[in-house]
Amino acid sequence: MKKIVWQILGGLAVALTMNAVQASSSSYPLDTAPKRVNSEAALQNGAKLFVNYCLNCHGAVSMRYNRLRDIGLTDEQIKQNLLFSGEKVGDMMTVAISPKDAKAWFGAMPPDLSVIARAKGTDYLYTYLRTFYKDETKATGWNNMAFPSVGMPHVMWELQGVRTAKYAEEKDPHDATKTVHVFKGFEQVKPGKLNSQQFDDAMGDLVAYLQWMGEPAQLDRKRLGVWVLMFLAVFTVLAWGLNKSYWKDIH
Repeated sequence: MKKIVWQILGGLAVALTMNAVQASSSSYPLDTAPKRVNSEAALQNGAKLFVNYCLNCHGAVSMRYNRLRDIGLTDEQIKQNLLFSGEKVGDMMTVAISPKDAKAWFGAMPPDLSVIARAKGTDYLYTYLRTFYKDETKATGWNNMAFPSVGMPHVMWELQGVRTAKYAEEKDPHDATKTVHVFKGFEQVKPGKLNSQQFDDAMGDLVAYLQWMGEPAQLDRKRLGVWVLMFLAVFTVLAWGLNKSYWKDIH
């Protein structure tokens, strides 16, 4: 039942988001996402968060569950912890809602997240996931500093708790006769299951997983790249020595 509720909320969020200006401007500075794509523990926790909070509404049709073996999970661990609705280990990470129903109910299918980290960047995702705040003027009751007037609700509010944004009126630096609404920080009005540092760490793990999911072979590619560069370096030295030896008696 809880999963169905999240699917409905996610679909509503996507429908509202699709009607908003996608390239919404924001002067809010992006925070640097932790570099954890090499950590199996971070990727495993990120995968758990993704399945429990994102996969309810957003699919990842380029990823199979069994690919999670690459981050150290066994088939049994995948079955026990990440499969909830009769999926099989070899299945794609899809959602229960069909495109036809999503279009009829919400006007659009929730976007796929397979390569969202490559499309948006890890710093943007890390900042976006951590800057939701309560805003009763919005249809969903939530807003976001990285994406003002976002249509998506804060699906992880139980973890972070409820925050509001604090603003102050200050003189416009470009026009002394006017004032501007300046963001002064967040105020925690209801605690979550995690404290601030724990939530930031969790979002760092989730972003790391999204980054890995965008290219699961990236770790192998980078390891192979190091060996290729080493081989080319040795080959260059040998080629230089051979060339020098060949031409040494020719004037």
